[in-house]
Amino acid sequence: MKVYSLNEGSYSVDSSKKFIPFNPETDNAKDRPGSLFIHVQPFLIELDGKLIVLDTGLGYKNGAGELVIHENIRKAGYDPEDVSMVLMSHLHYDHAAGMIYEKDGTMQLSFPHAEYVINRNEWEVAYSGASSSYHTDIFDIVQRSGSIHFIEGDGKLTDKISYEVTGGHCQFHQVFLIDDQGDKCFFGADILPEPEQLLRKFKAKYDYDGAKSMELREHYGKLAAQENWLCLFYHAKRDSLARVEEVEGAFKILKE
Repeated sequence: MKVYSLNEGSYSVDSSKKFIPFNPETDNAKDRPGSLFIHVQPFLIELDGKLIVLDTGLGYKNGAGELVIHENIRKAGYDPEDVSMVLMSHLHYDHAAGMIYEKDGTMQLSFPHAEYVINRNEWEVAYSGASSSYHTDIFDIVQRSGSIHFIEGDGKLTDKISYEVTGGHCQFHQVFLIDDQGDKCFFGADILPEPEQLLRKFKAKYDYDGAKSMELREHYGKLAAQENWLCLFYHAKRDSLARVEEVEGAFKILKE
């Protein structure tokens, strides 16, 4: 198993929920009052010769008009068209916008030969209109493609890929564990979005259930330390790939 971070960059987002590129070296955070600053990095896994993408990012393009996620996959030595599976933790815009993109005047799947694995209940909530974090125009295109593989509850996609519904960040958020003969890789998405969240306990206002999310971070942190998981941190400023150690009840992040 090989794992790659597909760093899409840093962004500010305010009450309008628009994501605006933010370069810490040239942009001043004070010029964007009331904004949150986040980092976005989907992941690519090569497993048994097949390519898997975990969440798809914001779908931003580089100066040449190519999707940043495609550019990063090519830099890793692969072809985006060879991606055979896209695992979606949930469908909020910053995780799901990159499922599609505009090419030659039409909207297309970013990974045309992939199976998009999505929690069925999360899909239904997205269409319920309960939150502006969901952009159903994106999902309409994915649905018409016939490329969706709906899953529910906890289970296994393959003998090496398992999934678990956690809730917490949103009602039907799910996480993935990939176990390649004892080499374990965990994608906690927005339940475990950055390593710093293991270093302190807090309830986040942006979570559907902040108390549950806090408990889940502790739960998965302990498992990561006990079983030597490689953790994939989707919103990490740095150290997006790291392992966890627990010493006298406190977590320590081990850079990969």
